[in-house]
Amino acid sequence: MALRPIITYENPRLRKKSVKIKRIDAELQRLIDDMIDTMRAAEGIGLAAPQVGVLLRLVVCEYADEDSDGVRQTVLINPEITERQGEWMAEEGCLSIPGYVGTVPRAEFVAVRGKNRFGKDVRIKTDGLLAHILQHEIDHLDGVLYIDYLASPDDLRKVEPGKRRRRRQGNEDDTDDPSSADDAQDASGDGDIASAEDTAAARDPELPRISGGSDETALTGQPCCDICGHA
Repeated sequence: MALRPIITYENPRLRKKSVKIKRIDAELQRLIDDMIDTMRAAEGIGLAAPQVGVLLRLVVCEYADEDSDGVRQTVLINPEITERQGEWMAEEGCLSIPGYVGTVPRAEFVAVRGKNRFGKDVRIKTDGLLAHILQHEIDHLDGVLYIDYLASPDDLRKVEPGKRRRRRQGNEDDTDDPSSADDAQDASGDGDIASAEDTAAARDPELPRISGGSDETALTGQPCCDICGHA
């Protein structure tokens, strides 16, 4: 297992669409382990393979489950969102866009299908934090960043270092898959969504503007502190 560099917003690989994984082998298992270690080292709660420069459809996430006082880890290969319901405005950061957060629309509930790290089919129906993370991470697989949902670059906010907030928890239902009780743990496995953050809403008018998808977005490459990561 090894830590891999997390690429940031200016790297064009983040804008490419990832390809489906066709074979689950030892090399893929090493990548999964490396991604989990990298996510933990960055104190994120999710990570997609493109963020470590690998254009494969693979995401991992790990977060504290307040209902069980345990840690949920999800690994999903070739994940696909098959259903979305509701909408709420979610605060998001990203390990690939350090130092900033923004508020973007996300579905309240999602149904996702894919495979766990052992190749077993997984179906997850969930709301709350896991739904938030999965939407953010699966976007990465299609070259989409959360900043693409912002109406204006001015909607980005600097992160105030050292502040942490608790995200709402949701309910997860895997009962439509005969093996999903086990898979929810195996599959339980960025966004890299920011794992922490109360934010300062002050904007810096001197921030450089870079091209970021459909809009121009004001960013710097400065690390925020110990947090940026998903939702």
